[in-house]
Amino acid sequence: MIILAGTPIGNAGDASPRLVELLENAEIVAAEDTRNTLHLFDVLGIENRPRMISMHEYNERERIDELLDLARDHDVVVVTDAGMPTISDPGFQLGAAAREAGVTVTSVPGPTAVLTALAVSGLPTDRFSFEGFVPRRPGERTRLWRALADEQRTMIFYESPHRVAEALASMIEVFGADRAASVSRELTKRFEHTERGSLGHLAEWAAEGVRGEVVIVIAGAPARIESPDDHVDAVLALVAAGRRLKEASAEVAERTGVSRKALYDLALQRRAER
Repeated sequence: MIILAGTPIGNAGDASPRLVELLENAEIVAAEDTRNTLHLFDVLGIENRPRMISMHEYNERERIDELLDLARDHDVVVVTDAGMPTISDPGFQLGAAAREAGVTVTSVPGPTAVLTALAVSGLPTDRFSFEGFVPRRPGERTRLWRALADEQRTMIFYESPHRVAEALASMIEVFGADRAASVSRELTKRFEHTERGSLGHLAEWAAEGVRGEVVIVIAGAPARIESPDDHVDAVLALVAAGRRLKEASAEVAERTGVSRKALYDLALQRRAER
């Protein structure tokens, strides 16, 4: 089978006993960077030296057939430099191909910066979306922000430290300077820090420079309050199709949650104006 194994995102002490046992007995390990994985073995005191196969974002597709062939007779452990494979890291293409080929895929869970940053952000955690890395090009960034302008879930992004200030400034242009957010850096490491506040405050803070791995968490847009003006045209369309105004107002009110009386009165007003 294919075993997607989560590794520590900073503090080696976060390695689970299950992960240590897995690596101690592994025969084949597909690693994002074999040097980093061997260093992790040393830090964890693991003497096992399995067959190491390099699998990163530039060669994953080329490795798929080889790894699937091996996984039919052996357990193939997939690890990245930090966190869970497939989460903005190599492993997704292999996992998808394995499912299509009938090869079992399982996971040994581990830390992930996505949930760690969300947990310490102080922002709502009941509904959230992970949006991956912030686009590098200004135009692509702006298009993404506009697409997410009405997103009501908490949003999580990865960003390179030297582009944090620029990314926050571009967010302000669409989300506004008052939108609540947080920036976490060096999670689980010695100099871990989470700065919380408005996007305006965070942009000023980041202008002085940010070091380390960074996760940006942004509050979702406030729920939009439905207005009779948004739905009166639907009422008038039903009336034009032959429905009585009272019935049309009741139907649209039930569908949208807007006051039936408000829809009825506004529709009457619109008809009088015409």
